[in-house]
Amino acid sequence: MADASGADRAPLASPALDLPRPPAFNAHGVWAIYRFQMARFFRTLGESVATPVITTSLYFVVFGGALGSRIDEVQGVGFGAFIVPGLIMLSLFTQSIFNASFGIYFPKFTGTIYEILSAPVSFFEIVLGYVGAAATKSIIVGLIILIVAAFFVDLRILHPLWMAAFLVVISVSFSLFGFIIGVWAQSFEQLNFIPMLIVTPLTFLGGAFYTIDMLPGVWRDVAMFNPVVYLISGFRWSFFGESAGDVPVEWSVAATLAFFAICLGVVWWIFKTGYRLKN
Repeated sequence: MADASGADRAPLASPALDLPRPPAFNAHGVWAIYRFQMARFFRTLGESVATPVITTSLYFVVFGGALGSRIDEVQGVGFGAFIVPGLIMLSLFTQSIFNASFGIYFPKFTGTIYEILSAPVSFFEIVLGYVGAAATKSIIVGLIILIVAAFFVDLRILHPLWMAAFLVVISVSFSLFGFIIGVWAQSFEQLNFIPMLIVTPLTFLGGAFYTIDMLPGVWRDVAMFNPVVYLISGFRWSFFGESAGDVPVEWSVAATLAFFAICLGVVWWIFKTGYRLKN
């Protein structure tokens, strides 16, 4: 007979050992978030494609008709071709921020963010799904603008690999920035505040459609403190080379990577502290 103390009784297995462990990387969870975010883009595919096509055409009609006849070349590049990188960057900035900020803000607004936070996906996987979808949308729009621009001007890309690298890194960086805005915003007004009143003016003042060498000396010095100048200059360099850049390409690469690192650090801090996500 077994001892009353239970010394001969087999030890019970710990229930925790019987639970399935989540995978090291939940690719299915990332794909689910990514696919859900991309579904909205494909549901409005006509609008998503028509908008950049019409906008690009209008830019070439307005700028080409009004200014193209007065400005033949800028830094050795035809004016119509010169504005293409700036036009792509302008759309890339706005699309990346809008898609990422709205993507994370809407779950906060509806309360479904708590379902995502309690799901078996890590913070890195959540960001990868949301930011990856936003960056994909903005890259698609950027490529559409590039294709449409080729019908209006004679376009050549001297450094296509660098162009693709700038396109991807900048779209991911501004998608991270949009993700931060979406977490920070507590209303739709705040959601549009930074893109409309800060990013867009900085883009227009950052040499998107002109070179900062055209500015008077004082204003050119002021423009050098605009971080958008370095992003646009590096992207334009990938098209036309050193002659069309406002700053050395090394500065542009450093500024792009620094902006990416800062946004990544802020997103990490948001999930570490639960800032406006868990309360």
